[in-house]
Amino acid sequence: MSDSSAATSAPKPAPKEESLLYISSSPHIASAVNSRTLMKRVLFALAPVTIFGVVLYGLPALLTILVSIAAAELAETAFRKITRKDIRNKDCSAAVTGLLLALVLPPGTPLWMTALASAFAIVVAKEFFGGLGANVFNPALVGRAFLIMSFPAAITTYVNPAPFGSALSADATSSATLMVLIKNGESLDSIGRNYSEIIRNLFMGNYACSIGESSVLAILIGLAFLLIIKVIDWRTPVSMLGSIFVLSFILGRDPLLAVLGGGVAFGAVFMATDYVTSPLSGKGKIIFGCGAGIVTVLIRQWGAYPEGVTYGILIMNGLTPFLNRILPKKFGYVKPVKTKEQSK
Repeated sequence: MSDSSAATSAPKPAPKEESLLYISSSPHIASAVNSRTLMKRVLFALAPVTIFGVVLYGLPALLTILVSIAAAELAETAFRKITRKDIRNKDCSAAVTGLLLALVLPPGTPLWMTALASAFAIVVAKEFFGGLGANVFNPALVGRAFLIMSFPAAITTYVNPAPFGSALSADATSSATLMVLIKNGESLDSIGRNYSEIIRNLFMGNYACSIGESSVLAILIGLAFLLIIKVIDWRTPVSMLGSIFVLSFILGRDPLLAVLGGGVAFGAVFMATDYVTSPLSGKGKIIFGCGAGIVTVLIRQWGAYPEGVTYGILIMNGLTPFLNRILPKKFGYVKPVKTKEQSK
C-alpha cells in the first residue's frame, strides 16, 4: 500500500465542538427588535418616574439610582467572568434591573444595602437560573424582598419629599407611607387636608413613598409609551389594578386609595409585565394580573406588612410556568375567518 493510499484511507478527525449545529425547538421568530433595543425602550419609559423621583427627593435618590445600576452591572460582569461566560453588559438588562430596584426603594436607603440588594438580584435571582431569559422571578423584586426580610427597619423608613438641591440627608424628617397610615388606622393629614387634596397628592406624587412609586401621573406616561410601541400588553396592568380596586371595595377599604397609594401602579406597569416572568397568552396575563392584585389586597388586609405588591407579583411569577403550560400561546396561529356558508 502506497503512502498516498494510506493517507486517503486514514480516518478523519472528529469535528470540533464549535462546528456542531445546535437546534432549539420552535417558535423561531425573526425580528429587528433585539434585547438591547427592548431594554433601552424600557429605560426610556422609566425616565419620567426617575426624573420625578430625583427632583422630589434630591441627592439621596440620585445616589441610590446610580449605586444600584453600577452594582448590578459590576455583579453581572464579575459573575460571568468567574463562570467563564460571555460578558453581556451591552444588552442593558442589568441596568434595567438596577434601575427598577432603586425606584422601589426609599430614598434614604443606605447605599451599601442598595448595592448588596442589587448584586443579590443579579446573581441569585437572574444568573443562578441561567441569565437573561431564564430567570423565574423578577430580579428587582427579589432584591427588594431580600432587603425587606434582612433589614425591615431601613426598607420601611421613608422621608418627606423635598426639591432637588435641598439638604435632604440624615436630618430629613421621616414620614409614614399611605399604606402604613391606613394599616394603623391613623389620620391621613400628612398627605392632605381633605379627601380631594389627598387624591391629588397621590396622583401627582407629593407624599412620602419609594423613589419611583409616588407619581401615578409619571407612571401613566411610561405606560402610554410602552403601550404605543407595543412593548407590553394592557391585560396584565389593567387586570391587576381592577382586581385591587374591586376586592378593596368588597373588603370595605377605599378602592381609589388602594389603587393610587403604595407601589400598585408602578408594580402593575413595570414589574408585572416583565416578559420572562409573566405568562405568554392573553388569558394567562389576565389571570396573572388578577392573582397579583388579590394577593396584594389580602396581604394589606391581614398580613404583617402594610404593602403586598412585591410578594403578590413574586407569587404569581412562580405560577407563570404552570399558566404557560395549561394556557399555551400558539405562535404564528391566525384564527380562520368564517365564510358565509360556514356560518350558516
